[in-house]
Amino acid sequence: MALGFTISKARTDHHPSARGALLYPGPVPITLPEGMPTGLPGGDVPAPIRWAGLLVALEGSAAVGVAVVLLVRSLLGHEQGAANGYGTALWFLVLGGAVVTGGVALALGRRWARAIAVVAQLLLLPVVWSLLTDSQQPLWGSLLGVVVVAILVLLFSPPASQWLARDYIATDDEDQQD
Repeated sequence: MALGFTISKARTDHHPSARGALLYPGPVPITLPEGMPTGLPGGDVPAPIRWAGLLVALEGSAAVGVAVVLLVRSLLGHEQGAANGYGTALWFLVLGGAVVTGGVALALGRRWARAIAVVAQLLLLPVVWSLLTDSQQPLWGSLLGVVVVAILVLLFSPPASQWLARDYIATDDEDQQD
């Protein structure tokens, strides 16, 4: 018994390169609803996304700053053990660097960065609660809470949602084939 397969030529006729036709069928025309701006990704980023990206980058910068302070404290031999101080500094540096990267990418219009921003804000909500209650730091908790809620409001605002939904708009050709 022999097993085999054939590739239909009908699938590859519309593309000049039959070799890449199965992976890339060609450009798909998209009809956007009236009033929705068009342009290159990142070129028409709504203001709420840009502001959220800048605020997220600021949060990440604060974490990188904490990493520098922890590193200096460890180098000067303050009360924490060397491994603990260096490890915590490395932790803040890695996470802060990722959040800065996500914030800058979001401000530049990269849609993938929204996930980093949302996760960072959701992880900061328990920190806000802790600062407000157990840590007896209501000023810092209030400030951080205002920033976290503001970023979440910006990320889920109608202009931001419309901007993110553009990749998922059905085309007229897809509607006719269904």
